[in-house]
Amino acid sequence: MVLADLGRKLNAALQSLNRAPVVDEKVLDALLKEVCAALLESDVNVKLVAQLRQKVKTKVKAALEGGADKGKEQNRRFVVQKAIFDELVQLVDPGIEPYKPKKGQSNVIMAVGLQGNGKTTTCTKLAVYYQKRGFKSCIVCADTFRAGAFDQTRQSATKAKVAYFGSYTETDPVTIAAQGVAKFKKERFDVIIVDTSGRHKQESELFKEMVQIGEAVKPNMTVMILDASIGQAAEAQARAFKESADFGAIIVTKMDGHAKGGGAISAVAATKTPIIFLGVGEHLNDLEKFSPQPFISKLLGMGDVQGLVEHMQEMATQNPDKQKEMAKKLEEGKLSIRDWREQIQNVMNMGPLSKIASMIPGLPQDLLQGSDDEASVRMKRMIYITDSMTAAELDSDGSLFMEWGKDGKPTGLTWRVTRVARGSGTSVREVEDLLCQYRMMANMAKQAGGKNGWLQAIQKMQAAGGGAWARC
Repeated sequence: MVLADLGRKLNAALQSLNRAPVVDEKVLDALLKEVCAALLESDVNVKLVAQLRQKVKTKVKAALEGGADKGKEQNRRFVVQKAIFDELVQLVDPGIEPYKPKKGQSNVIMAVGLQGNGKTTTCTKLAVYYQKRGFKSCIVCADTFRAGAFDQTRQSATKAKVAYFGSYTETDPVTIAAQGVAKFKKERFDVIIVDTSGRHKQESELFKEMVQIGEAVKPNMTVMILDASIGQAAEAQARAFKESADFGAIIVTKMDGHAKGGGAISAVAATKTPIIFLGVGEHLNDLEKFSPQPFISKLLGMGDVQGLVEHMQEMATQNPDKQKEMAKKLEEGKLSIRDWREQIQNVMNMGPLSKIASMIPGLPQDLLQGSDDEASVRMKRMIYITDSMTAAELDSDGSLFMEWGKDGKPTGLTWRVTRVARGSGTSVREVEDLLCQYRMMANMAKQAGGKNGWLQAIQKMQAAGGGAWARC
């Protein structure tokens, strides 16, 4: 994933802070050196990195002089971690609310950006996103520069069951855009997305054309589609588009790749424009709503409870009774092997496994290591193993697979493990691993359940502003 390396390096730097016996200025300087090096390697603008370093030092100094340490190293660590977290959030949060489409009226969104940044695909994803939320959505293809652009729009929109407009004969994109928007406004569409030609900041004629399209359709919001892999060129391109099109939001695409991605962060800071979505895959539903604090929290390996809850709510609409029953079990801290199996199946239906795993605080990332396909194969084998269990075993807490001593402590595994391995075509080791992972998740459910569980704590923490994540 884009920025995954950055996340690992930042997390490693913060872990080194936790290991330091004394948090003094020397330790702080060493930590900031690691953090800044990680940001620079990910193509974040050098000026932004220098500003972050200075702001963190100023905040920490002010907090400690104000008595925040109280002589305790743990409190000093928290001050440092909170300052770094808050400044990282500031990098991706310009503090400006983007335009939000309203139902019952026509909301025109114009997409602009460089060639090859995924505008056409993103426009379809955007239409699908709003359509799933009750908006009547459509797409106008005003890209007459790229051969096959209208064909691509027609094919993707048809697949997504989204209305579209374009022309094989009209060559003026301004005319097409105006006609399409007028048509869909007359038909009372809620969200009208205008897809424009890709253009570079040096192509002055195409930039004039973009301005003319904007004047013709009068968009409620212009969105810049920005490729996460563009690197340091992102800032200059974003400035040029901002000056001409004055876009009000950014969508960062190709976040499922392996590029550095820091250029997109620099573009946000340079144009004071909020990111509203992240493109995280090739499928029509692979568009993720962006929120600064959960994004940084997930980047640092602290999960994204808000995003996870939203995913679970979407799944709940498909089988509300079943999800209510599961929610009750989780609240009580009770999770059988059968319940765990159902959750594995749900997770596999929720989208890219790496994305879901990164939302869960405390989940060992090696459980889903490798590509999404490899992780999917491993999870399917886990399902095969549970298929070979009896009803009593599935409904148990795993104790049936353990031999117990007179002192009530487990002494080994029973014959059931060998039987399940043979029946599922897997190894005894794989069955042991499954039982180990089940116990880990069952313990997490117990810790999460109830009013004093970590799930409630994290939700309260995120609602309070995200700064207290270091305490968890």
